[in-house]
Amino acid sequence: MISWIFAITSACLFFSLAYLGDKLVLSGRPKASSYTFFVGVLSVLVVVLIPFIKFRFPGSAALLWIILAALVYVIGLYAMFYAIEKFDVSKVMTTIGATQPILIFVLTWLFFGAVAMSKTNILAFILLIAGSIIISFEKNSKATGSYFKITIFSSLMFSLNYVFQKFVFFNQPFFQGLIWINIFVFLFALVFLLSRNSRKEIFEKKGILDKKTMSLFICSQASGGLANILQSFAIFLAPVAFLPIVNSLRGVQYIFLFLMTLFLSIFFPKILKEEISKKIIFQKIVSIILIVAGLALLVF
Repeated sequence: MISWIFAITSACLFFSLAYLGDKLVLSGRPKASSYTFFVGVLSVLVVVLIPFIKFRFPGSAALLWIILAALVYVIGLYAMFYAIEKFDVSKVMTTIGATQPILIFVLTWLFFGAVAMSKTNILAFILLIAGSIIISFEKNSKATGSYFKITIFSSLMFSLNYVFQKFVFFNQPFFQGLIWINIFVFLFALVFLLSRNSRKEIFEKKGILDKKTMSLFICSQASGGLANILQSFAIFLAPVAFLPIVNSLRGVQYIFLFLMTLFLSIFFPKILKEEISKKIIFQKIVSIILIVAGLALLVF
């Protein structure tokens, strides 16, 4: 159990770095087509691992799950960035992060049937979800029907990706399955080039990849890529019953992100400045205690 907990916790650290980098890169709101395209295309870099493994073409059963895992991931990315175009990025990520463990729990039951979890693990799951919701709660946030439709849809796509990846790893060695999924993510990302409007967004001169932000964007995506590999490895290692817990541990990401933004806001406010108050700090501390308690129950 310790191995997949370490993998997903490490993934959370790199997801936090990627999220922080994206926040610094995107002075405006990202355009869904262009950002999904770039993230999808960069995912193909995982093919550098091919010379180090016994790489083979997957069987028909595995290929189906690989295609489905890649497809729902790209759709989820597009829906997420579309939501970020319309609504606040932190609010969108909060809703997606808070609903995913519940959706994965339901999907696990639908695809794999009832799976046994101990009372301790169930309590840990509840604490992790509670901590994640509290740490990301915003009092002044407003939600609409269209907001919930797009964010829940994105969350559902990412949740299906979790389940479909598990099916892939039932039939494939880890690195082979991972590489094939990312190859198809790359291929699905190329579909955006078929649209004239998407091509205009992707290749416009004032896009997200200008000279000032190129290096930061690349570092951010490299961090996100490593995070996705570690997350996939956690999915590969964890038993089916623990898939919802694997995702709920993403609450640790909020802890890392809070500490990073707190550090930058205090010592480097010119780079990033966010509201800090005693009430906000108390809210974060309570959530951190819940998340740490959930982690402790899993480990010990």
